[in-house]
Amino acid sequence: MRGRRSRRQTPQHNQDRWLVSYADFITLLFAFFVVMYSAAQVDKRKIGHLAMAIQVAFQRLGVFPASADAVSADNAAPIPLHPIPSAESGRQPAVWQREGPPEGTPAAPEDADLERLKQELRQTLALEISRQEVALRTAPDGLVISLREIGFFDTGSAQIKDDSAPAFSRMASLLQQHKYRIRIEGHTDNVPVHNSQFKSNWELSTARATELIRLLIVKYSYAPERLSAVGYAEYHPIATNDTPEGRAQNRRVDVVILGRNEAGTAPPANPSDASSLRVPH
Repeated sequence: MRGRRSRRQTPQHNQDRWLVSYADFITLLFAFFVVMYSAAQVDKRKIGHLAMAIQVAFQRLGVFPASADAVSADNAAPIPLHPIPSAESGRQPAVWQREGPPEGTPAAPEDADLERLKQELRQTLALEISRQEVALRTAPDGLVISLREIGFFDTGSAQIKDDSAPAFSRMASLLQQHKYRIRIEGHTDNVPVHNSQFKSNWELSTARATELIRLLIVKYSYAPERLSAVGYAEYHPIATNDTPEGRAQNRRVDVVILGRNEAGTAPPANPSDASSLRVPH
């Protein structure tokens, strides 16, 4: 055709094609972070059950000093340990407190039995409690009987006082009627001890705990399998060490009622077999 020019159509290139790849990349990146976030969300209830199982295992082994009482497996939750800072931060240990089970948690039968035992001890040791020589409290570990130094030990000594022997005998006889596992904990204040017998609060607190263990086995025929002893020195205070009153509360031996023995434990030891026990000097 005349008068009409033949034109070649040149292809037009889309300059925004890179946006497609960029959008795909952003979508994949978003999906990646969603997957990572989902994987990071653990089942808190299962973690709580695991923490409780570990605490109970340490309690039964007598290794972990702050384990929790057994609670319902369906409602189990870890019992965290919270330090309360002391007045002189960095120089003396914190006063440790443990949170109990959540409010509304039904009491286990053994908890009710421990509460009855607590009432019996309150009647048996009423005189010593009125003198503030003995204190009773319920802790996550169980029932704690605090024998304060002012009533049971001379300063710097691991031997129980003669005039406190009747009170200790009443307590030991009552506990002998119940097949509970018992941990004896020695505690001191933060004042260093230096005498011919003990060079540190570690030695003093441990010696006091093992002395009570010896008495329970030799004199009251307790089965050794029920008992354990530990010395904490000044590092587990229940009050401040900045006042004489607080230090007096920290100088104590705690008799911790942990729980019942499992069936099939060995019978009580013969006192003659344990006569070789000696407190280290």
